Amino acid sequence: MGSYGLKTYIWNNRLKSLILLAGFPFLLLLISFGFALVISAFDNPDVRTGFVNALALLPSLVPLALGAAALWFVIAFFAHQRIIDGVTGAHRIERSENPRLWNLLENLCISRGITTPALRIIDTEALNAFASGVREKHYSVTVTRGLLDALNDAELEAVLAHELTHIRNRDVQLLVVSAVFVGVITLVGDLLVRSPRIFLYGGVRRGGGSSRGKGGGGGAIVLILVAVAIFILARFLAIALRFALSRKREFLADAGATELTKNPDAMIGALRKIEGRSEIEAPSQVQEMFLDHPRAAGLAGLFATHPSIDDRVSALVEHAGGRDVPRAAAAPAEAANHPGPWQQPARGPWG
Repeated sequence: MGSYGLKTYIWNNRLKSLILLAGFPFLLLLISFGFALVISAFDNPDVRTGFVNALALLPSLVPLALGAAALWFVIAFFAHQRIIDGVTGAHRIERSENPRLWNLLENLCISRGITTPALRIIDTEALNAFASGVREKHYSVTVTRGLLDALNDAELEAVLAHELTHIRNRDVQLLVVSAVFVGVITLVGDLLVRSPRIFLYGGVRRGGGSSRGKGGGGGAIVLILVAVAIFILARFLAIALRFALSRKREFLADAGATELTKNPDAMIGALRKIEGRSEIEAPSQVQEMFLDHPRAAGLAGLFATHPSIDDRVSALVEHAGGRDVPRAAAAPAEAANHPGPWQQPARGPWG
């Protein structure tokens, strides 16, 4: 079975997208209860009364949260590309600005009878690329200026084929849902968890000067601490939802690129040139969309959304008949358009 556009994998990604979307209201409800506890703490009740008051307040907060969520969904659905462009510095280009890139992408799309996505460029020396979009005829492929300068035509074609495979496999929908929709929960959680003193100070100060409550300040502190714990929990649940993204998607996209181009060596050459030169400043949610996301060292690396370059190259060598190229042997940027011996058409199973 061909690796480009596996039907079961596409349906699996659609299911994951629905799960991510379904988890969003639950996280909003959880955060709303945390805010209800904070509001309740300002009256300085005892702990039991504080929880009762928070539960009584929750029905009035939920419509506000759901309304804000609905507004965010509308904004994100229609403006997600602008949001992504804003945080990455990408800008759209037309054919006249880079005919080389346009021709490579168009030829790939014509070979498969698919609509050509828009093209965008990030003006950075880093080597990276990603695809984005949530619906047909609104997909986009973004590459960095460094990638254009460093890769020859065969390698650049392989990278474009990799991103087209993400589009065909519906990876981009899952990634955008994670980065723009669910990722906002992580942002809210970060802001709230990093500012607990504001809540503690306000709640205790107001409670200390009031005789309405019986907590004497202690109840307010407990409520605030529980609220902070809820915000931390919501943040980790949002991260867990993002971990629904599978490292397998990068292996499948590499395989799809090989099937489209019939040249595993080009994909290997691109990965080796990208290795160690791919870091772009962007929110972590957006970095998960990149062709390469440098893995953190130690325990954090266990939760990486991307496999290592070595693992990806090994898979191409083992399953596609490609030839590995040590990074030191990769051609320098000024030789990008002069193919080396490893960049000739492969004689693997697709050759």
